[in-house]
Amino acid sequence: MRANLFRYMLFACCSALLFATGCRAQQSAPSAENELRVGAEVMLAGDYAIFPPARVAVVGNQTSVVGHTHLVDTLLSQGVEVVKIFCPEHGFRGTAAAGAHVDNGVDPASGLPIVSLYGKNKKPTRAQLADVDVVVFDLQDVGCRFYTYLSTLHYVMEACAEADVSLLVLDRPNPNGHYVDGPVLDTARLRSFVGMHPVPVVYGMTIGEYARMINGEGWLEGGRRCRLGVVPMQGYDRGSVYELPVAPSPNLRNAHAVALYPSLCFFEGTNVSVGRGTDWPFEVIGTPFSTVWDRGSTFGKQKAPAMVFTPQGGKKCFGIDLRGVEPLPCIDLTWLRMMYSLSRPGMFFLKNNFFDKLAGTTELRLQLERGAGEEEIRASWQEGLERFRAVRSRYLIYPDVDEAGAR
Repeated sequence: MRANLFRYMLFACCSALLFATGCRAQQSAPSAENELRVGAEVMLAGDYAIFPPARVAVVGNQTSVVGHTHLVDTLLSQGVEVVKIFCPEHGFRGTAAAGAHVDNGVDPASGLPIVSLYGKNKKPTRAQLADVDVVVFDLQDVGCRFYTYLSTLHYVMEACAEADVSLLVLDRPNPNGHYVDGPVLDTARLRSFVGMHPVPVVYGMTIGEYARMINGEGWLEGGRRCRLGVVPMQGYDRGSVYELPVAPSPNLRNAHAVALYPSLCFFEGTNVSVGRGTDWPFEVIGTPFSTVWDRGSTFGKQKAPAMVFTPQGGKKCFGIDLRGVEPLPCIDLTWLRMMYSLSRPGMFFLKNNFFDKLAGTTELRLQLERGAGEEEIRASWQEGLERFRAVRSRYLIYPDVDEAGAR
């Protein structure tokens, strides 16, 4: 019955909807007449619809908007029976800090129950899906493997497959979608909530494309596949710079921080602060354990100005201000190699193995410890990147970009 209901609920105009086993939609480059419309807009404009009597759960947060209106409010206003909300890390309104416990609750605006998918309950249970026919997934990703919304996507897909519930992903742009870079995750040794799949740090796919890859590669437990639909965007160009209209999380507050995030998040596994607790998270880096800045010096020919700031925790950090630095179309190893070389011996990496989980490999830590150069580090990534690109190409919805200029 649910399979018939799903076929009735989902329809597409001009290949607007992709099924897990379906074909690629042909997308033209954006123009004045073909402006970007995210998946939620495409659906709400009538190119796609959810019909009663489907009971819907929404996986969303503060980014799940069209214009200034939340997707949940819009669906309710159109008579869609939304029965509950699932929310990821940072909560439904995006106010919880990274790693903070997110409680279940009730959305004051709609009165709907909110079920947290962060903490002990990372995966919807069968009981939580018992009154649901379709899960609508609409989260803004930032294109990095360690950004936990990908893990939420995985667990939602797995739960839907197990409970025979349909999943609809509303696609959104990837602000770091114009390149592919970094080490590929060693899933045998370092799989965790900050990395679940054999992909590089920067994978150059939208979240809709990524969902197709999870399904197609059989990465769900037991090789299951969920009944997946993706509503693609219109007018999306992977090579364009896209500034997110809503901050995807409390510490990624602007496009510059989002662009630096792939290069700076490694520091979360070290004693170097990325500015959490300041007004410039992921735009400054510093440490109380420097051998240079704590003596009032600056680093050699580095153009970024030195600065002192007090992050969360109250320790004075000496480091550099990256707010004027132009992000590269690749993972910038400058800051990582620099901060390691300027840290006191034994004071750089945290003892909890988190750096290796973020990197997806033990090799990067060992390379830094032995003073490997940038070319050697990048060369060690290439075989894995080539294998991944071959896999990735099978699931792209939008035209790829020429990555020849990326280092």
